Amino acid sequence: MQKIMIVEDDPKIAELLQSCIEQYGYEATRVTDFAHVLEAFQRAEPDLVLLDINLPSYDGYYWCRQIRSASTCPVLFISARDGEMDQIMALENGGDDYITKPFHSGIVLAKIRSQLRRAYGEYAARREERVLEQGGLRLYPERLELKLGEQVVALTRKESDLIESLMERYPRVASREALLEKLWDEQLYVDENTLNVNITRVRKKFQELGVEDAVQTVRGSGYRLNIGWLKEEGQ
Repeated sequence: MQKIMIVEDDPKIAELLQSCIEQYGYEATRVTDFAHVLEAFQRAEPDLVLLDINLPSYDGYYWCRQIRSASTCPVLFISARDGEMDQIMALENGGDDYITKPFHSGIVLAKIRSQLRRAYGEYAARREERVLEQGGLRLYPERLELKLGEQVVALTRKESDLIESLMERYPRVASREALLEKLWDEQLYVDENTLNVNITRVRKKFQELGVEDAVQTVRGSGYRLNIGWLKEEGQ
């Protein structure tokens, strides 16, 4: 049974979420000590976190960064804040998706199922580890790692999915529509800035490996991986 951790300081909303989650066969645990969320996370070892932004002591952005320092577990922000910058901040601080209040329980469950599929997969334990390679770059989707030579950087789930799409389409262009469909297949509308923010994060991960201009913007079309020089070095 997969476990969902709820970090919500409104008792009525937390109870509603817990009831909804348990009704669909998941185990739900609620955080009540909002000064020690990371400790609660480490004790519970959840498969996914539902995280509010407005919390006592520290906000949800802070706690998402703390969780990200210890785990790649999917984090869904759930907040009454519906501004564009709030959603960008959630993604910038390591969140995987964003749900606004008031919410429909069906949407919450659909997003939970989607993230659990992406993070773990129904048959993940049975299949051999997938490895994608292009021009000396090696992507390990199950490990959430990108490797070049002996250098390795850790990825979030969305960063890994984006890089996987770019590698699969190389040297072709990956359209914005295709990337949005792969990353947010159950979200009816995604602001254009959401993809831009994630592309920026992916570029930074390549830069950590010493690869500049790894993701090219093709105006009016989408994005293309630029690793030709790596292939030339390997010849």
